[in-house]
Amino acid sequence: MSATKEVTGTARPLISVEKLSIEFGQGPDCKRVVDNLSFTLSRSETLCIAGESGSGKSLSALAIMGLLPKMARVPEGVILFNDKDLLSQSERHLQNLRGKEIGMIFQEPMTSLNPTMRIGDQMLETVRRHRLATGGGAQQHIRNMLDAVKIPRANDRVKQYPHELSGGLRQRVMIAMAMLCKPQVLIADEPTTALDVTIQAQILDLVRELQSEFGTAVLLITHDMGVVAEMADKVVVMNQGVVEETADIRKIFTNPDAAYTRKLLAAVPRLGTAPARPHPVFGEPVLEVRNLRVRYPMRRQGLFAPARELIAVEDISFTLHQGETLGIVGESGCGKSTTGRALMNMVDFEGEIRILDTDIQGLKGAALKKQRQDIQMVFQDPYAALNPRKNIAELVAEPLLIHGRGTPAERHSRVKELLAQVGLPDADTMTRYPHQFSGGQRQRICIARALALNPRIIVADEPVSALDVSVQAQVLDLLEQLQQEYELSYLFISHDMAVVERLCHRVAVMFAGRILEIGSREQVLNNPCHAYTKRLLAAVPIPALDSKLAPAVMSKDTETVDLIKPRGAVLQPIRYDQPEAGHFVAVAV
Repeated sequence: MSATKEVTGTARPLISVEKLSIEFGQGPDCKRVVDNLSFTLSRSETLCIAGESGSGKSLSALAIMGLLPKMARVPEGVILFNDKDLLSQSERHLQNLRGKEIGMIFQEPMTSLNPTMRIGDQMLETVRRHRLATGGGAQQHIRNMLDAVKIPRANDRVKQYPHELSGGLRQRVMIAMAMLCKPQVLIADEPTTALDVTIQAQILDLVRELQSEFGTAVLLITHDMGVVAEMADKVVVMNQGVVEETADIRKIFTNPDAAYTRKLLAAVPRLGTAPARPHPVFGEPVLEVRNLRVRYPMRRQGLFAPARELIAVEDISFTLHQGETLGIVGESGCGKSTTGRALMNMVDFEGEIRILDTDIQGLKGAALKKQRQDIQMVFQDPYAALNPRKNIAELVAEPLLIHGRGTPAERHSRVKELLAQVGLPDADTMTRYPHQFSGGQRQRICIARALALNPRIIVADEPVSALDVSVQAQVLDLLEQLQQEYELSYLFISHDMAVVERLCHRVAVMFAGRILEIGSREQVLNNPCHAYTKRLLAAVPIPALDSKLAPAVMSKDTETVDLIKPRGAVLQPIRYDQPEAGHFVAVAV
């Protein structure tokens, strides 16, 4: 399908936002977080709102949905939808509007999905509320939408709970729920942040298909300028609540007026532009993984049905040296995050994991606590990783308190230093709570907490996926600086190939629980040998107007491998060819 679409400039806008302002607090404590925002959105058009964390992008979207926090005020402005001001409508009217006429994909799927309900039941609520179908037709409508967003084994997924899905699969469920009613307007708040590049490409193409078929207007909020270049007709660039620039996509990328826009574009990491660097000499191995396997038991399909299990990781081996960064890339559900959790001893596993020559299998109590000082983890979902009842000072100091490090005054000083290192130096940061920060700011807090104990190894599970590009660059610089200063070792899990190229010394490509290719950054990214690696690299969106993804890349279905097997099943083994020293490529036996 062609990436281009025709937008009628004279058509009446579906949504018109005029001089919208949003404030928090009153009197001298009043803070304006969105100031004088105006834009229009027409049928079949895509408008991207781009900017850094805390710029007011998501709050503007919540205002359209009538979902602003209770403490927020709208002192001025109107939001017209089909010529009716949404700000003056009743809650009952807005409830009928949400989902049916205006759908929204939220930024953090784990906090948007009900953890006590199965996926199918949550989607069924929407189908019933808006009377889309009944009985078996409702279930079929749900399965069709899960298939449309490339969720494998839809019949099994509808019976699962959110915590049983990977981050990428949860985001795809959110997209499917938003599309159930085929709304006139789709608001997408960082919809592809948690998705690997191949599924991201397919989702973007799916959104375009929806626009073409139903005339859907899309309001896309993102910090990924590659996605902006791929999708947008018009762009609004925001900075600290103020609109820096509004223009069509060609002007933004070829001749932007605002200095801030130029700065934003300059900070975008581009695959293939990482500077060449000499091959460092690493220290001794700090992490050795041999024949790692992780399998999860599945519910029986019937009383006499055979026991089944999900094969999450199957027979992988690798070594991480002192001062080295090993990147693990692959599609959602390939086993990347499960591998990281196994290294933290957070899941049951088979095989051998040695951290600083200590076998961690079976460690409990004081022995496990001692070993955790050497390895820390930055999780993918920052909001779920932070206790909402504790302020930031308590959260960042928690590892120090658990391990008895320092006096209260020393811990306070250490927390202040860590927050400054990750770009949160404000004096009131320490007394605030997680919900008072943007998604990107919460991720920086998680990174600060992981650094508190000066660990030897950090397992970073998508640590910069929620960060805007300029802060992303700062955090990557910080990780490199800390690595050089303390000889830290990183296991860096990511779907952003440009970030992997920027930070990693070696790269491992995973698919269906196995490592298909592993080697140095140059070997894997510049000379990929496995067909799957080549496909991953071909799907990376480039932040340039003349580099749109080919339709063949975007429309190609995900390779599906059924990893739910009878308990104790033995998979076909694989062997590895070595096209050059240190470069290994999987070959089926």
